[in-house]
Amino acid sequence: MNEEHIPAISFQSVNKSYEQNDTRYDVLRDVTGHIRQGSITAIIGPSGSGKSTLLSVCNLMNSPDKGEVLVFGKEVRSWDIKELRKTAGLAFQSAPVIEGTVRDNLLLAEKLHQTQVYTPEELADFTDLPHELLDRNAKELSGGQRQKLSLARTLANPPSILLLDEITSALDPASVLVIEKLITSWHQQKKLTVLWITHNLEQAERISDTIWFMAEGRLLETADTKTFFKDPKHEAARALLQGSGR
Repeated sequence: MNEEHIPAISFQSVNKSYEQNDTRYDVLRDVTGHIRQGSITAIIGPSGSGKSTLLSVCNLMNSPDKGEVLVFGKEVRSWDIKELRKTAGLAFQSAPVIEGTVRDNLLLAEKLHQTQVYTPEELADFTDLPHELLDRNAKELSGGQRQKLSLARTLANPPSILLLDEITSALDPASVLVIEKLITSWHQQKKLTVLWITHNLEQAERISDTIWFMAEGRLLETADTKTFFKDPKHEAARALLQGSGR
């Protein structure tokens, strides 16, 4: 199913809305685009532009209201949910932790899928998480440590597609570079496809080969990274770069 000519993910006229206090909010508006297998795509744009929701429909944390999302050519609602989430693993900045220790959290994939690819110690090493934290209550971790745990837990059963939502936002600069090096190394070695939401434009430029720019629920621009940062086409994209001092 993973023939190289098939996009890792295809979005076909995807729409998603929410209702709150009798008000409807359109979060995704007719998003259409394709993520090439083996690419690292940075998804950027203002807060509230639908970036996190776009990732969430890739492994059915949310379902689209209209349109289709295909993972390796198969619509997400046709997948077995466990197999889908094993294939497209999501790590996000405020991921919940399960009751118990950090080690318990890192063994979750083994319990779900009856297989262990990496030990908790190896996963801790991958994500720069000190071993002395493994037997600590996971709910005692700092925000940055939780981000590392979220990523480590996602890597425990290595996905083909890695969905990353601001996973370095609470980390110190040294840890950010460790995580970036890990992801780019795994991308090269394991031919991972990566979708990485980040507000850090320097990070987007460092780690990606493709940029998706979103605003107000729409995918307004896609381009290779060098082209985007040199000559963005959309006025809102230019404003974003100018606002960052670039």
